[in-house]
Amino acid sequence: MAVYDASQLEKMKETFTIGIIGLGDMGRLYANVISKAGWKVNACDTPDKTEELKKEFAPTSICIMDDGFAVSRASDYIIYSVEAEKIDAVVGKYGPATKMGAIVGGQTSCKTPEIAAFEKYLPEDVQIISCHSLHGPAVNPKSQPLIIIRHRASDEAFAVVNYMFQCFGSSLAYLSAGEHDRITADTQAVTHAAFLTMGAAWHSNQQYPWEINRWCGGIENIKMNLSLRIYSSKWHVYAGLAILNPYARKQIKQYAASVTDLYKLAVTGRNEEFERRVRAAGIAVFGEHRDHNYSGLLLSDDLLDQYSISNVPNDKTVPNSHLSILAIVDSWAKLGIKPQKQMICSTPLFRLWVGVAEYIFRQPEMLDRAIKVMLRQSDFCSDDLEFVIAARSWSDCVENGDFDTYKKRFLKTKEYFRPRFEESRVVCNAMISKLMENLHK
Repeated sequence: MAVYDASQLEKMKETFTIGIIGLGDMGRLYANVISKAGWKVNACDTPDKTEELKKEFAPTSICIMDDGFAVSRASDYIIYSVEAEKIDAVVGKYGPATKMGAIVGGQTSCKTPEIAAFEKYLPEDVQIISCHSLHGPAVNPKSQPLIIIRHRASDEAFAVVNYMFQCFGSSLAYLSAGEHDRITADTQAVTHAAFLTMGAAWHSNQQYPWEINRWCGGIENIKMNLSLRIYSSKWHVYAGLAILNPYARKQIKQYAASVTDLYKLAVTGRNEEFERRVRAAGIAVFGEHRDHNYSGLLLSDDLLDQYSISNVPNDKTVPNSHLSILAIVDSWAKLGIKPQKQMICSTPLFRLWVGVAEYIFRQPEMLDRAIKVMLRQSDFCSDDLEFVIAARSWSDCVENGDFDTYKKRFLKTKEYFRPRFEESRVVCNAMISKLMENLHK
């Protein structure tokens, strides 16, 4: 028997207030979506931004409050939307002021430190239901995965929070904090590492890939657009997931190892061992595909070719070794990850990256070409070496838990690519929208 019926839940909008501590990009998205659905919303950011935020949100029904103390005292469900590495400090400051019997959750990408902070600082009468939208603030939440984590909560509290989250139009999934961190590591950690590495390697070589025929057309459009999308975002989003997620370090380390191992096999002439390892990884991840039927692929030639920011015509492109893609499939195989089984909790970036890997590994002629370029053509050798160095550098940074170095490396490359962010954002959003259409046909 349901705790509340639909009419009772709808009526709760009149008295049940949502509080949001942190009005960064995702905090704003949450505040706007929830408010437009008819819920009362209290929100705040750091005190120095209060007056500016009051002016900005004056045309809306969102109530901007002075600080997290005010939000905590006046709200029935408080969502902490702050950087993952700051969650302990922020909850430690405002958590003890939580309204008696209220519900608290967090919107960070890493739940292990978040739940630890809640258990450490929240009064025992406070209930805990966390969440995580698996997409960025520029992506329409409709049909995207939204994870709900019921850590300690009554049936009544869970019913209200679950009903509220339906206003996003997202695909709701229910996990524990540990399950969440393992799956987000599976679907995001190595994906982010690959694109961060691409950007760092291009930067080290002082290359703008859209100006060079090595990275133009088809798959290269995906690589460029997604790499620029990550670097146009905020560094702490990726640093928090990589460094604080207990499962992510192992995966990023394996990706760097796969990149290094494959490169060493290629440059030392161990061709048979290289080819055997690459093909075995493809079979382990995607299975045997000998029927040449590609109708089930996530991506198509048309989708790959139409979203370009390149200045070079497609007919001037040259074959690529695709070390980044060969290595990600090798790392998935080593880690026992089946990416197709993770789609329910995946990000748009992960879906596109799985699509790219599948596009190469399930089409024998494309995989043959990538292997041939890696083993027999020296054109990409220096570029692949920079990729190896960048992959190992990111892995070392994560392994050492070094937020400062992570930030400096990220921001330096961000500045290098900044002039093309706006164009790539428009193209990438269109590409993701098209992918989502294909997935829901």
